[in-house]
Amino acid sequence: MSGTQELSLIDQQEAILAKIEHKGLSKKKIFQRILLITLGAILMGVGLEIFLVPNKVIDGGITGISIMLSYMTGWKLGIFLFLFNIPFIFLGYKQIGKTFALSTLYGIVILSITTTILHPVPAFTQDILLATVFGGILLGAGVGLVIRYGGSLDGTEILAILFNNKLPFSVGEIIMFFNLFILGSAGFVFSWDRAMYSLIAYFVAYKTIDITITGLDESKSVWIISDNASQIGDAIMNRLGRGVTYLNGEGAYSGDHKKVIFCVINRLEEAKLKEIVTENDNSAFLAVADIAEVRGGRFKKRDIH
Repeated sequence: MSGTQELSLIDQQEAILAKIEHKGLSKKKIFQRILLITLGAILMGVGLEIFLVPNKVIDGGITGISIMLSYMTGWKLGIFLFLFNIPFIFLGYKQIGKTFALSTLYGIVILSITTTILHPVPAFTQDILLATVFGGILLGAGVGLVIRYGGSLDGTEILAILFNNKLPFSVGEIIMFFNLFILGSAGFVFSWDRAMYSLIAYFVAYKTIDITITGLDESKSVWIISDNASQIGDAIMNRLGRGVTYLNGEGAYSGDHKKVIFCVINRLEEAKLKEIVTENDNSAFLAVADIAEVRGGRFKKRDIH
């Protein structure tokens, strides 16, 4: 093979790799992402300016720092949200990628505009507990939507990913440390009861983010090892309407070859599935785990007649 042919082959391989790595989103996907990031940023802005900020309750991360500085200086919250997140957008570009950075920048701009527009609007409720809970729900739903569609509304996570490479702590532990420090600071800026309410708001928002990202329709993966695999598989298909996949397994200790059943169900079907397994093989091995998302295949439930 000549040098020119070798060079041409290398160029072709690089072109193929580039096409794989930089496959663009369709116009429909781009529109969906823009729409939902916009909605998420607006929801967070409403949660902050209509519920939390007027009642002197803060969130964790850069948002919490921005709320306290806005209170102490009298400047608009949107200014601090935008300025403090700019360095983290650059870090996100370096650590995660261009699409993430652009999505985050767009979300931060919408959030800053929303908080500025809503700043003169009075609080929806003066009840501190109601404001804390509903503000946390709206904030968590907004942040969750933006994360689900490829962006972020707070630079703390990006900073934690960066520090994770240099410190012997997980990303979750670093974020928790940052937020405990920030939420504790609210006691000095506002009052200690507001710091405790801020902790409640943070917890509510955290759980809402999880629900928003994973969805309400929680799915579960099921692994079953049994000598009666065919009977159990037929019963699952006929009585639950779920498809099953048979895998070939071998016991490391016994060396026995057995069929392994894999299937995906929803949480309401778990009890029925356990009943089916017990009826057909009381000694069967059964493992059930939560799944964040299911796509493709034949997960859709079949009608049971």
